[in-house]
Amino acid sequence: MFYRTAESVSPKHPDKLCDRISDAILDTYLAADPDARVAAETCGGHGVVFVTGEITSKAPEVDIPAIVHRIAGDDMEVHTKIVKQSPEIAQGVDTGGAGDQGIMIGYACDETDEMLPLEVVLSRRLNQFIYEKFPYDGKTQVTLRPDGKVDSVVASFQNAPSKELGERVSAWLDKEGFLNNRSATYFYKAILDSPKDFELLNKNKDDIRAYINPAGDWNQGGFEADTGLTGRKLIVDNYGPRVAIGGGCYSGKDPSKVDRSAAYMARRIAVDYLKKHHAHEVLVRLAYAIGFAEPLEKTVIIDGKPEEIEGYDLTPRGIIKFLDLKRPIYEKTAEYGHYGEGFDWDK
Repeated sequence: MFYRTAESVSPKHPDKLCDRISDAILDTYLAADPDARVAAETCGGHGVVFVTGEITSKAPEVDIPAIVHRIAGDDMEVHTKIVKQSPEIAQGVDTGGAGDQGIMIGYACDETDEMLPLEVVLSRRLNQFIYEKFPYDGKTQVTLRPDGKVDSVVASFQNAPSKELGERVSAWLDKEGFLNNRSATYFYKAILDSPKDFELLNKNKDDIRAYINPAGDWNQGGFEADTGLTGRKLIVDNYGPRVAIGGGCYSGKDPSKVDRSAAYMARRIAVDYLKKHHAHEVLVRLAYAIGFAEPLEKTVIIDGKPEEIEGYDLTPRGIIKFLDLKRPIYEKTAEYGHYGEGFDWDK
């Protein structure tokens, strides 16, 4: 095992704001019409939010600006351009076929109770711990050594003075047990600007290096500071950089889109096989062709040994029924990642 790193972003990060808006739109439609076809894309920044996509539904017209204002603030100017789903796509989905082609990846491992890579879980926990005190735009990152010990952490949070943020990080390291017989060296912009203090980086090989607002304290964040886009945090949404992903984003898409529903099913299968075989690591690959119901590939790799998946209905309709996916459950998935947060596909 080599060094490994993962990051997490807060729900107020501009990309996550867009994910949350797209999934809140989806939830609103599904609450009124479980059969709604939704593909909602959001782009926001600097006082303006654009929502576009394809939606076919029997639900009453949804107040999209109200959803944007709830999530992003009342001062946002909202523009929408929504059309119905292409009839040429619909003809393949109406008969039970997949809404698109694609490769979906599922993963589970025994490193954590969440059955996710340790670095993913730790970066998320640190982010959530900081967000409890500083509920703003922010990022965290955790690097682990080959022995599983924390090597370094990065925390950059809006409206969080470096000293207070460093204290929060220290409290988390202590809470998680990483300060037992160890110490932490905190690096702020003032220290990093002084070349001689770089010697501290390697002074103690067992030290935890903590980079706290390393570019300096900042108060301008979210849509005020940057633009966001639905589906731009794919690795955060999935399993971290150690695990391959299929490539399709999830947010704003109803479950007829297999790049969402089949990815959730792949995770569920990975969890099932991990438990059944008491394995260390399970990887699942599913592949589909648009308009066709059965997958073109259904492979599970258990501790390096591949075999064909058996015992599951892997058609879009079968997946939707098994996981009960026509419910308004998706806004929560857009906050901290789609796996390891206790969703039905994690169990």
